[in-house]
Amino acid sequence: MDYQELEKKYLDLAGQVVEKAAKRGVLAEAYLTAGEELSIEVRDQQVEALTTARDQGLGLRVIRDHRVGFAFTTDFSPAALDACIEQALANARMATPDEHNCLPARYPGYPALDLWDPEITATPLEKKIELAKEIERQARAYDPRVKITESCSYNDSRYLVALANSQGITAAYHAANCGASTFVVAVENGESQTGFGLAYGLKFKNIDPAKVGREGASKAVRMLGAKRVNTQRAAVVFDPYVATNFLGVIAPALAADAVQKGKSLFRGRVGQQVAAPVINLIDDGCRPDGIASSPFDGEGVPTEHTVLIEKGVLRCFLHNTYTAARDGVRSTGNGARGSFKTTPEVGTTNFYIEAGSRSPEEIIKEIPKGLYVTEVMGMHTANPISGDFSVGATGIWIEKGELTTPVRGVAIAGNIIGLLEAIDAVANDLTFFGATGAPTIRIASMTISG
Repeated sequence: MDYQELEKKYLDLAGQVVEKAAKRGVLAEAYLTAGEELSIEVRDQQVEALTTARDQGLGLRVIRDHRVGFAFTTDFSPAALDACIEQALANARMATPDEHNCLPARYPGYPALDLWDPEITATPLEKKIELAKEIERQARAYDPRVKITESCSYNDSRYLVALANSQGITAAYHAANCGASTFVVAVENGESQTGFGLAYGLKFKNIDPAKVGREGASKAVRMLGAKRVNTQRAAVVFDPYVATNFLGVIAPALAADAVQKGKSLFRGRVGQQVAAPVINLIDDGCRPDGIASSPFDGEGVPTEHTVLIEKGVLRCFLHNTYTAARDGVRSTGNGARGSFKTTPEVGTTNFYIEAGSRSPEEIIKEIPKGLYVTEVMGMHTANPISGDFSVGATGIWIEKGELTTPVRGVAIAGNIIGLLEAIDAVANDLTFFGATGAPTIRIASMTISG
């Protein structure tokens, strides 16, 4: 598939659909995507599953008298595209008018990003299978107690996006990403513990199978022999994976649509201290190595580097064109689309806590006693409106600045804002898990329930 040629072909197609719809006296926008995905699953050095999938489609949004109509099609024949236009127009007639419904106007330019690694496409399938097998070999070789492979996978995706609207926007880009992961089980004296390793990014050469395999194995092995601890207040350290789990609850609360509906714990807090001064929280749609980077969002608005929380102070929310019109501000380039089948929502791109300057070892060394949390359970039960959470946790006990024995069967509870305000150290190990990232962070004191 030559993506350069496809880009031109799809841009032309999107432009024709918009032109045809606009002749009916509406504002129109065509959002077109095409992509292919590869997924390889390996277990016990055998390929368990190998799937490839392709899809393409066009989503059409029209606005007439402030009413939005939307329809999509996966068939690009002239008759199907005409039917899609008719459907969108019919849907608009039944919609409720809202004066903030609008489409963005043309922009002078977009950030230049390198999102295409030709090696992802050029690497033979056999080599990708071998990479997944090597991850498993490395995990098993790490320690004889690593006995079971739950999953070991490699996947990649290549896609293009073309967008045109009747306000003068015509833009397209193509991108690719790849990743690998493993979940393994370590067994000793009838007890079993799981551990995972993963790596995702824009460059094939950056996936190190040895690192992924050993990471999964070490996480499983270090939890063997885990015990409970008594209920107490102590310092708590979140490893980057756990910190990103909490960001999953914070992200929806920073979307302007949640704020406008009164469903955000940050509502009415702009300009106020909502976190400790060591916290900078950023959404960056044009981060050079970001898996969610793109030159423009799902509406053709340029992506940007948005500082949401700066030195603990809430600066702004994330906007798409609609929420920005409603608040009388400009879009931050966060019109997110899950696919061509949906209209743009507000969503994060590369969302992360900025790294600090000290190593994780340094911030652990200062703790007389505490818990280094490596996994939390039940994060989905956290309340995004009040910010209250209560989650199960496992980790490693800290005694006199050293990691000692594994701990499980404990719970930590609190409020997201209270948690953010209690952070007293941020390490320099910013790690991304997909499009969300965080470094190791330390909370001065929390109740750990045994």
